[in-house]
Amino acid sequence: MMSLLGRTDVDAGEVFVNFNQNITSLAVATSGGYSLYSLGSVDSTLDKIYHTKSDELFLIERLFESSLVAIVSQRAPRKLKVCHFKKQSEICNYSYANTILAVKLNRERLIVCLEESLYIHNIQDMKVVHTIRDTPCNPQGLCALSSSSEHCYLAYPGSVTAGEVQIFDAINLHAKTMIPAHDTPLAALAFSPSGTEIATASERGTVIRVFSSQDGSRLFELRRGLKRCVSIVSLSFSTCAEYLVSSSNTETVHIFRLDRSATETAEGHGSKQSSDDWMGYSFFRFLSKTVTSYLPTQVTDVFSQGRAFASVTLPEAGVRRMCAITTIQKQLRLLIASQDGYLYVYSIPTVEGAECQLIKRHDLRLEDHYAMDIKVDSPQTLGLNSGVSIGGAAGVPPSSAGAAGAGTGGSGGDGKSAVSVTGGVDKPSSSYASAVKGDDPLGPSSD
Repeated sequence: MMSLLGRTDVDAGEVFVNFNQNITSLAVATSGGYSLYSLGSVDSTLDKIYHTKSDELFLIERLFESSLVAIVSQRAPRKLKVCHFKKQSEICNYSYANTILAVKLNRERLIVCLEESLYIHNIQDMKVVHTIRDTPCNPQGLCALSSSSEHCYLAYPGSVTAGEVQIFDAINLHAKTMIPAHDTPLAALAFSPSGTEIATASERGTVIRVFSSQDGSRLFELRRGLKRCVSIVSLSFSTCAEYLVSSSNTETVHIFRLDRSATETAEGHGSKQSSDDWMGYSFFRFLSKTVTSYLPTQVTDVFSQGRAFASVTLPEAGVRRMCAITTIQKQLRLLIASQDGYLYVYSIPTVEGAECQLIKRHDLRLEDHYAMDIKVDSPQTLGLNSGVSIGGAAGVPPSSAGAAGAGTGGSGGDGKSAVSVTGGVDKPSSSYASAVKGDDPLGPSSD
């Protein structure tokens, strides 16, 4: 995410695009409001689940396929609103002392990232359970939250001068490990679907690395390019965890295949090497280890790095794009959502080096008259505090004062990152609870 101070895309009238955690829907925000699209039949059509007019947004996160969305508007960049879009109601809103740069959520936690602090909310009742204060200056709001409830890890930069990754256990609320991933500062982070692996890229943008999020060991090193440094804006594991896709400020999107079987096989062989091994992966590993003692580290690193399995060249450079790989109707698809207002759908080849074929290009700026807008007879309040304010300054009503603290584990209130809440979820309704669990069905309301 980018700071408001540097949002040239917003100034240019472009759209904000964002996939949900399991790549089943796409959120699109424009100057007139926001829409949610289903990706289930994206090869042919892009079905609109919901659309509403609102203040111009610069952040929107949907919780899996549920009706819960977290939004931040340009008009109130310090206020987070959690809404139930199907019921067209606001659940609660939190205000912070500084601009919200990123919001991440899964079924256990909601993370709010400010420039020098991170707030961890319990998504069941939206109370702040922990605050990570005085983090290294993070003007881009760079952070990642695993979508897994079992390995619910938070990652954020640990340094402004080097590419250190801090891994934090968001359930047990303690630091897990620090990974010295790159020599230069971080530019992108992404967890695998299981949360056990994390991909990283630095500001140099030439090398992407994959580490174990549990012990910090390096698993893969991937070479994006040699000719030039680029700014990587999107890293994403496929939903099957076999691929990793990256996009940058260039016109090229790279797909890497994470061949875990080759690594496991080579390590399992040990000293037993057949003639086939010597012509294959084991010989490559032997040769790379042998030359390490004769060549500079930089040379041997390049020698051992993986190359892109496939790539896509888009019409122009300089456009911010979010990428994802998922299975749609039993077919693996590359989805590229572009902030100039398009969604590209590509097939992924089975043979390395083959071209990705464009299947469909959807224009996200068009009004879709076949959209499945939600019909609601009247807004509901989910049984929460009826005094929830919408669009106003957030106060701290007596009934929710307990939720307005800075959380446990943080230092005392220093005024830099105080948070106040209006309309807490002290007594969550069954509707809210089912939405968090993902049991809340979507689609038009029954009459």
